[in-house]
Amino acid sequence: MKSAKNIFEATTRPLNAAVLVLDDCNTLSFAAGVDPMRAANRMSGRRLFDWHYVTATGEPAQLTSGLTVPGPALSRLQGCDLLIVIAGFKLQTHDTPALRAGLRRIAAAGATLAGIDGGPWLLAEAGVLDKYSATTHWEDMESFSSLFPEVTTLRNRFHVDRTRMTSGGAMPAIDMMLHLIKCRYGSSLAARVAGAFIYDSAPDPSRSQSRSGNPGHTALTARVSALMEQSLDAPLTIPDLARRTGTSPRTLQALFRARLNTTPKAHYLSLRLTEAMRLVRDTEMPLLDVALATGFGSAAAFARAFHLAHGQSARTIRRAQREGA
Repeated sequence: MKSAKNIFEATTRPLNAAVLVLDDCNTLSFAAGVDPMRAANRMSGRRLFDWHYVTATGEPAQLTSGLTVPGPALSRLQGCDLLIVIAGFKLQTHDTPALRAGLRRIAAAGATLAGIDGGPWLLAEAGVLDKYSATTHWEDMESFSSLFPEVTTLRNRFHVDRTRMTSGGAMPAIDMMLHLIKCRYGSSLAARVAGAFIYDSAPDPSRSQSRSGNPGHTALTARVSALMEQSLDAPLTIPDLARRTGTSPRTLQALFRARLNTTPKAHYLSLRLTEAMRLVRDTEMPLLDVALATGFGSAAAFARAFHLAHGQSARTIRRAQREGA
């Protein structure tokens, strides 16, 4: 086993990267991993990043947009400084013994491994995140933490722990790649790359992921929304949210009205019902458990609120999904 190279040390040397693209990943996640490297090369006038694509089997990977990315199979990858794993949907299908073996082989050779969107899940399944801290997409956070007890699961937008980089989704992946550029080639180049995309980088990479993604958020409403997201099963009162964020209920009401055109109570309910829809569609969780997981004390209260928000009952949506499967 080779000793790991610290790819975050300041240097002028180019970085040899491989990008493992899985079927059913989204185009934005793919671009977030690749385009910062391309822009760094263009902005610097030098080839700071050399990268090439690999796929799981050697067949072209098909993105959810219909785009295809060709490349040799992971098994043919001889080595790299950095392997970026980009995945999205159908993770259980992609988690094959061959993929696990390939990831372990590259990790054992001393490469840094990065996971974007569903990538951290596949890294964890291969065991290469054991004894590391990592993050993943917020939709998978609870199940990820439960299934991989050897991984310290964080709610960060992205996280770097020694030779592992993980990102919860596409936009945090841009932050993660800008962080790499800054560490290797300086903050000035990282800023120029961000500017090329007119991208305002998150000042705190450990900031929790948000489910709402509303660009109208202020720092305060974003903090309140994050608290709401962390307590969907046992909703906090508006006075309690105000107290925890050092403000008043009246200020919260005014800010949510002015910036988000809603009230804190309505925003909270929307978060709970959005999560309820996800659980109805993406899991086999009994509907009563869905109700309890999203803060409804009775099946009747949940059914009324869900139908009002989504125009159909949870039972109807789940039945239609099963019949269409």
